[in-house]
Amino acid sequence: MADFKKVAIDAALKAGAYVSKNTGKIKNVRYKGEINIVTNVDKKAEKIAVGAIRRVFPGHNFLCEEGKYAKKNSNFTWIIDPLDGTTNYLHGFPFFCVSVALADRGSVIAGAVYDPIRCELFHAERGRGAFLNKKKIHVSKAKNLKKSLLATGFAYNVKRARKNNVDNFVKFMKSAQAVRRAGAAALDLCYVACGRLDGFWELFLKPWDTAAGLLIIEEAGGKVTRFDGTRYSVSDKETLASNSKIHSQMVANLV
Repeated sequence: MADFKKVAIDAALKAGAYVSKNTGKIKNVRYKGEINIVTNVDKKAEKIAVGAIRRVFPGHNFLCEEGKYAKKNSNFTWIIDPLDGTTNYLHGFPFFCVSVALADRGSVIAGAVYDPIRCELFHAERGRGAFLNKKKIHVSKAKNLKKSLLATGFAYNVKRARKNNVDNFVKFMKSAQAVRRAGAAALDLCYVACGRLDGFWELFLKPWDTAAGLLIIEEAGGKVTRFDGTRYSVSDKETLASNSKIHSQMVANLV
């Protein structure tokens, strides 16, 4: 297990170093949708992360945001977002990260999320706690939604989807202390894990957005479910994360 986390950290740090070095040096931008973009930096950072892992575990599978990789006969799958917050990165807004997680037959067992702007590395392995750099982290102690700071995001289909999270945003603006929307779900999840946020919810996230953050929150003492409070998997379209103490109050707003 220790080797798995070590490799996840190494891949995240190497990809993050490239992302940091190339800030402001984007050569091309391609639109995958109306507002969903990918850059040359995303693609290269992903190759760096995959390469770092393949040197140690050449027989493992990969599920990545930007590239498709041949399926291998392995129970292990690395789930990678080489640049979560690409729109922020493109505009110079300093809230983005690299997310690397490892799943064993669908269960996430190791993960790392690296913020190269703040040199903050969040990491965890199943059953061994969560950390920010070398310090162990825990979720907040907030018990009342009215005194809680929440975060959310809006999917790339927000302009055309009937279920677009706007109504939920309005509900929480009225029931929580405040709501933030910074644009990188993997970092939002880590902020819940270390107590900077008390809760987070979003629709239509992908496995590479949530896999590492899911584990980090759980190992920090938090809770992640669907909007109705039922068991969550990284393939679900509803993500609700909290310090666990306000979870039922958040569910009440979302159901």
